Amino acid sequence: MMWSTFLVTDEEGRSVGPAAAPTVGGGAQGGGGGAAGTGGLAGLMSGRSTFGGNKRRRTGHHAMTEAQEGKIKLAFFVAIVGVILTVLGVGTEFWVELAPPKTFYGNQTCPAMHIGLWKACTKTLWVADIDPDRESCGPAELPGESNCTYFKFFTTGENTVLFHKTTHKSLNVASAMLSLFSVVLMAMGAICISMALSKEIVFFLKPASVCFVLSGVLVLLSVLVFQQALWSLLASDHSVPLHHNFSWSVSCLCCAGAILIVGGLLFLLLALPFSPWQRCHSAAS
Repeated sequence: MMWSTFLVTDEEGRSVGPAAAPTVGGGAQGGGGGAAGTGGLAGLMSGRSTFGGNKRRRTGHHAMTEAQEGKIKLAFFVAIVGVILTVLGVGTEFWVELAPPKTFYGNQTCPAMHIGLWKACTKTLWVADIDPDRESCGPAELPGESNCTYFKFFTTGENTVLFHKTTHKSLNVASAMLSLFSVVLMAMGAICISMALSKEIVFFLKPASVCFVLSGVLVLLSVLVFQQALWSLLASDHSVPLHHNFSWSVSCLCCAGAILIVGGLLFLLLALPFSPWQRCHSAAS
C-alpha cells in the first residue's frame, strides 16, 4: 500500500504538520488511514481553535468594559465643556475693559474700550446714559457707536496705541500663542479619546490625559501673560488715567483651565490598571 505525505497549513499559511492520506488500497487500512487523517484534522482544528482563542483573549484583556466606557464618556463630556469655554474665551474680545473718567474729556460723550487677544473695540458712549454713581465711562454694553480694529503686531509687527498707551508686543503675542497651543492640545486629546472609544483600547487615555492637563495649564498661563501685558500697557503712559475691569472672557478661560485639568486627571485615573478608591478602601479596612 502506498501513502503520500503532504503538509497541512493553517489559515495564515504556516505549516502545522504532515498528514497522511491513503492511496487507493485496502479497506481496513484505508479506514485506519482515514481515522488517522481525521485525528490529524481534529488536532489541527483544536490547535487552530486554541490559537484563535488566545488571540481573542489578548484583545479582550485590553478592551474596556461597558462601565469603563460610560465613565470615559462622562469624563469626555467634562473635557468638552472646558474646550467650549476655551474657544469662547479665545475667540472673543471681552478680556478687559478700559475706560477713562467720564468727565475727563469734558464732552457729552466719552470713549470706552474692550480688548482681547486679537483686536480692540472702541465705543463712544453718551455720558447721560452712564450710571451717575459710576466714575468711569462705561460699561461697554451700553448703546453707542463702535469701532473694532485688529492688533497690528500680528501682521506688520507694530505696537498699538490705546489711550496714548503703547501695548507690549512680545507679551501679547506670547499670550496668543499659548492659547493657540492649548487649542491644538485639546484637539489631540479629543482624537485620542475618540480612538479609545472606537477601538476600545484603554491605552489612549494616557496621552489624552497629558494633552488635556497641559492644555488647561497653557490656558491659565495665557491669562497670566495677558495680565502682565495689561500692566505693561497701563504703565507705559500716565497722561490719561484709565479704569480697567476684567470681563467675562477671562472668567470663561479661568473656568476652562480648571475644568480641563480636572478632565485630564479623570482620564489618568481611568487609565490606571486598578481602582484607587478600592485600593484605599482595602488599605483602610
